[in-house]
Amino acid sequence: MRALVFDLKQVRRYLLDDDLRTAARERVQEQIGPDTHVLIGHSLGSVIAYEALCAMPEHPVKALVTLGSPLGMRMVFDRLLPRPGDWPGRPLLSDRTDRPGPGPDPAPRWTNVVDAGDVVAVVKDLSLLFGPSLEGKVVHNGSHAHEATAYLTAAPTGSAVGEGLRRD
Repeated sequence: MRALVFDLKQVRRYLLDDDLRTAARERVQEQIGPDTHVLIGHSLGSVIAYEALCAMPEHPVKALVTLGSPLGMRMVFDRLLPRPGDWPGRPLLSDRTDRPGPGPDPAPRWTNVVDAGDVVAVVKDLSLLFGPSLEGKVVHNGSHAHEATAYLTAAPTGSAVGEGLRRD
């Protein structure tokens, strides 16, 4: 329970402290280079990864993988920057297309991995908020429902990362 309270305090601080939010997002953006194909974020890191990616008009990322994400919490969703639907550059994350041919690069494939017992990831099906192309995967991390290691070693996470690395 103590860990949950700490996680939620971190989320609240991130959302309310503009300087911290900007610094966190910029730090992630600085790590995204031309060879970055997959971006993974766990818990609050999924919010930061999402915002950083959405604010980069010409990012090279092929797959976004969110793990144990609080993105569906009303207090988070209502404060996302940029607002959903206002993303610059590439197609919306929720408007992913996989068709070949000319035109803009397809939006990154987005996979959200969630444990049914993860209380930080209150909304289990993020496609309800972000669109039907977001792929949700449910895992069973046992008594470690929100632990990053459990999510990172889950088969659906590995599949999503592998798929992102294979996309061109």
